[in-house]
Amino acid sequence: MKTSNYISRISDKLLGILLESSGAVLVEGAKWCGKTQSSLQVAKSAVYLQDPDEGPGYLAMADTKPSLLLEGETPLLLDEWQMAPVIWDAVRFAVDKRALMGQFILTGSATPGDNETIHSGTGRIARMLMRPMSLYESSESDGKVSLKDLFDGNKDIAAKNNLTIEQIAHAICRGGWPAAVISGSQSSRIAMNYVDSIINSDVHRVDGVERDPERVRLLLQSLARNISTLATYKTIMDDMQVNDASITDKTLSSYLNALRRLFVVEDVPAWQPSLRSRTAIRTANKRQFVDPSIATAALRTNATGILRDFETFGFLFESLCTRDLRVYSQAIDGGVFHYRDKSELESDLIIKLNDGRWAPVEVKLGNKQIEEAAANLIKLSHKVDADKMNQPSFLMVLTGGQVAYRRPDGVLVVPIGCLKD
Repeated sequence: MKTSNYISRISDKLLGILLESSGAVLVEGAKWCGKTQSSLQVAKSAVYLQDPDEGPGYLAMADTKPSLLLEGETPLLLDEWQMAPVIWDAVRFAVDKRALMGQFILTGSATPGDNETIHSGTGRIARMLMRPMSLYESSESDGKVSLKDLFDGNKDIAAKNNLTIEQIAHAICRGGWPAAVISGSQSSRIAMNYVDSIINSDVHRVDGVERDPERVRLLLQSLARNISTLATYKTIMDDMQVNDASITDKTLSSYLNALRRLFVVEDVPAWQPSLRSRTAIRTANKRQFVDPSIATAALRTNATGILRDFETFGFLFESLCTRDLRVYSQAIDGGVFHYRDKSELESDLIIKLNDGRWAPVEVKLGNKQIEEAAANLIKLSHKVDADKMNQPSFLMVLTGGQVAYRRPDGVLVVPIGCLKD
């Protein structure tokens, strides 16, 4: 069921691997990030629960005999399965009964409530989180520096790319939404439409709880103003109470949880390594959206606007880098964290692979802060207890520049426009 204008995704390979090793795969992630189109490249048949013509019949079938929805050539795609949560248990049962790999692909842009499925699906249904497109997938990074190669010890990174600061600003506001990338437009209109959809309908539909659209807007704006920071729960609350004095802790928690279930918010967890000295590590998550365009759309700004505010641009650039590193690290079996301790020594991002290898990354939009960033990375590498953990595979300053090189002290300076998985 391949589509002609499909742009290959880095996660395509992972989806294939999971289908070969599991009876079913759940592909989840933010709405419009490309889950359905990616799944259609390998699916042989499909059931679209959101189909305005067939959807009502499918939902009725799910209420009476859900196994009928599972009839079709495999892999069978069940798109937006969370609209009929009983499908989860039907798939789990069918996987057990058939005892075959690669039977079903489920896609979902929202997580159903914990009480809406009976079994976890462990061992039968593998999970894959899909995110909006990275700069390499949208062909804005030339991919001359491979994250996998860096972890494998190849530090010969001399390269040059042509991505300008202005183009980075446009990419931030446009976002990694496939529809925006395919259209070739630098407009932020699709991202703004996405945010409007969250505010006016998605946050309500995720669990059927009525929520005030204006409060959702205020929350998104507050999160956008605090993007890429360790802003506390109280900071977000105080920020919102300037315009909505009646909001409570319970209400804020409910709204934040709804945004997480929609895969809109994806905070960066803290990394907690073994250190040589007894230093308290800050464990708060770093505030982050799944795509930086959500922040610019919530603030109703554009590339021209962020180019005039270099401080905000820097936080948004870190958000862009976080998205891309998440996409790249997932492809090599890893994840992204952040580090900060009580002495304020920090690393904006930590890439940690599941085999124990790790690398700290400092994100700097311009070149003026590279010296300080490199010194921080070296200091952190000396602070980690090498007897209990591996030495870092590399130290990286990720920049908005155009030249990739290795400094005399060994620190790698890599433009985001050169990086790939």
